[in-house]
Amino acid sequence: MRRRVFAPLLGIVLVAPLVLAAGCSGGDDVEVTVRGRFGTRPEVSFPKGAPSAELAVKTLVEGDGEGEGARKGDLVVADYVGYRWSKDGNKLLANSYLAGVPGAFPTGRLVPGLDKALLGVRAGDRVVAKIPPSEGYGDTGDTQHQVGPDDSLVYVLDVRGVYGKTAHAQGRAQTLNDPKLPRVSGGGQGQAPQVTVPRVAAPKKLQVRTLIQGQGPVVAKGRLLALQYVGVFWRNGQVFDSSWRSRRPYAVTIGTGQVMKGWDQALVGQRVGSRLLLVVPPSLGYGKEGLAQAGIKGDDTLVFVVDLLGVH
Repeated sequence: MRRRVFAPLLGIVLVAPLVLAAGCSGGDDVEVTVRGRFGTRPEVSFPKGAPSAELAVKTLVEGDGEGEGARKGDLVVADYVGYRWSKDGNKLLANSYLAGVPGAFPTGRLVPGLDKALLGVRAGDRVVAKIPPSEGYGDTGDTQHQVGPDDSLVYVLDVRGVYGKTAHAQGRAQTLNDPKLPRVSGGGQGQAPQVTVPRVAAPKKLQVRTLIQGQGPVVAKGRLLALQYVGVFWRNGQVFDSSWRSRRPYAVTIGTGQVMKGWDQALVGQRVGSRLLLVVPPSLGYGKEGLAQAGIKGDDTLVFVVDLLGVH
């Protein structure tokens, strides 16, 4: 299987297997009972009969996250369980607690109801949402996610982190004066770094340099990593993709082959808050096949600047 660099490049959204819908226009009568502590799998009890047609969202636990809460375009990271519910009963469809890795929810790219449910959430919140079909998958349902046209959805989400479009590396700047490596400048709050590629032959081995040294947790294999990035061709210095350009952070499970080998090798073991320069040779990128839809050739060396925002 071809390894991906990151979702925006291929038009893939990494989110929970199901989506939900809820919003401030609904009430707070979610009808179900939720028990358990934040961060542990919740016990959800359903009443007899079919759910009502009203959408509802309720905050069960208020966290101490700072700021105004999630806005459209922010990345929300949350543990979650998801159920379908109809007159025929209920069934658990999604459970991130089992694998120990939360889901990544890029707001603004989800179904409208899920976007509404996540607006304003902060780290530490536990939210339950009850979603009628009209605000979920509609009249057709979604066979891929085992949701029928008459199924409502119930989700409980424990919000671990919220990352805004202006999130960036936080740490101590490091000096890099190597004429054989790209020069990186700028890249303040909400701004992409500028990358200038030297007019020399590209290195044949993976190069990793720390531009800003963060002091956060170490990135471990198999964890969900929230980040910002910009990718540039060595051959001409042109940007081929950027989370700053799309104005939304990104999340990936690192060290498991979900991304290119160069990213897995370079990012595991780094500290949150860091900004890194990566120079990835073709053998650790897309190999001889390249990636035509992104303009990546089989012999392309790729340059990335990556800000590590959080790990879960």
